[in-house]
Amino acid sequence: MTRNLLALLLGATALTACAAGPDYRPPVTPTTAAGAFIGATTPAVSTAPADDHWWRLYNDPLLDGLVTDALRANTDIRVAVARLERARAMVRGTRANRLPSTTLGGSPTYGRVSEGQTLPGMDRDNWTIDAGLDVAYELDLFGRVKRGIEAARGDANAAAADADAVRVAVVSDTVRAYVDATTSAKRLVVTQETVDLLDRSIRITGARFDAGRSDRLDVIRVTSLRDQQKALIPSLTADRNAALLRLATLTGRTPHDLPTQVAAQTVTPDLAQPIPVGDGRALLARRPDVRAAERRLAADTARIGVATADLYPRITLGGSIGTTAIGGGNILGGGPLNFLLGPLINWAFPNQEANRARIAAAQADGAASLATFDGTVLVALEETERALSNYANALDRRQLLRSARDEAARAARISLARQREGRIDFLTVLDALRSQAAAQADLASADRAVAFAQVDLFRALGGRWDSA
Repeated sequence: MTRNLLALLLGATALTACAAGPDYRPPVTPTTAAGAFIGATTPAVSTAPADDHWWRLYNDPLLDGLVTDALRANTDIRVAVARLERARAMVRGTRANRLPSTTLGGSPTYGRVSEGQTLPGMDRDNWTIDAGLDVAYELDLFGRVKRGIEAARGDANAAAADADAVRVAVVSDTVRAYVDATTSAKRLVVTQETVDLLDRSIRITGARFDAGRSDRLDVIRVTSLRDQQKALIPSLTADRNAALLRLATLTGRTPHDLPTQVAAQTVTPDLAQPIPVGDGRALLARRPDVRAAERRLAADTARIGVATADLYPRITLGGSIGTTAIGGGNILGGGPLNFLLGPLINWAFPNQEANRARIAAAQADGAASLATFDGTVLVALEETERALSNYANALDRRQLLRSARDEAARAARISLARQREGRIDFLTVLDALRSQAAAQADLASADRAVAFAQVDLFRALGGRWDSA
């Protein structure tokens, strides 16, 4: 009997290597997705492997510190990490199904039995103690437990990729808020310089008016232009304050705790080297949303196996040992002890329509996950190419506006000199000053757009966080 039972157990263990449902095969991406990017031909980028810690390319210690604070204290990251820990706990719980389950119970009761049920010489009032140990082990003949573990691992890996995606977003938002704060501060400086220039023009025009060499209308016009430029200062100040408040939230601070050196920073971070972008193959390996979609596809494929395994019998080997003692005496003696040993078979047969419906639902989930993965790959490539295009065009626009700013400043200087000499009318001077103010404002906005385009490109490239 014992020999036959042992042979049964060994045979069942060998069968557990088989698992119902399809084995997972990673999806194949289009061959064109692995090549170089279309927009990687500009000198502003290189095909070198992308840098995971890309914000360090700015060589800005203040920015490095803010990113470190955000990775440590940002609330969105804390939520994502907590969800990852939950998914890992679910993996441990699912893996425990491979082990025997044990239940230990005991029930001491005190009571009185009827006189007719009392044996001679025994008390009617007594303690009754029931105790037992139950052990059950599921023979995973068709891989239900194995596929369940695969699904749980896929979910955990997807949660890890989701946490990486949150880190990418938080770092990008932190750098963007820092750039927004510094460019707003820079635009404030430029606007104030324009106001100061117009103040000097007002003094010159007023002096000419007092000398009878200019019209009162000239003074009014240049004063109006000055006031228009000055009116931009409150709006720019509000933008800068909003960026600082956003930066405080991203780094886990209250508004009062933001470092003072951030508020005083007016230099926008810029890159002195081409941005390394790699190629399409490296992009798809880096992007956390692509990795998350692939892992969810693996998990949903495993769930097809879990549902398929329910078509077959579920065999559980069980055993129990227990005792019932009256009065607490001789509780471990041979007389009170009892035991049971045997298999338990559960099989929903012949009506398996519900199981087949669950299989069809799992297959539909797998098809949806595959479509989601394919779509995520396409979106990743699209976002990166669009970011490359926007960055290249932002650089071209800034270069043209920089030239226009220089020419406008030169024209304004010449116009003011000729106005002092009385060689041109004031409308020409006013137009030159207006053009200079517009050119300076456009260039400041272009600097901001270039910095934002850099951040968008880095965000599109994704990143790995193996050290997180």
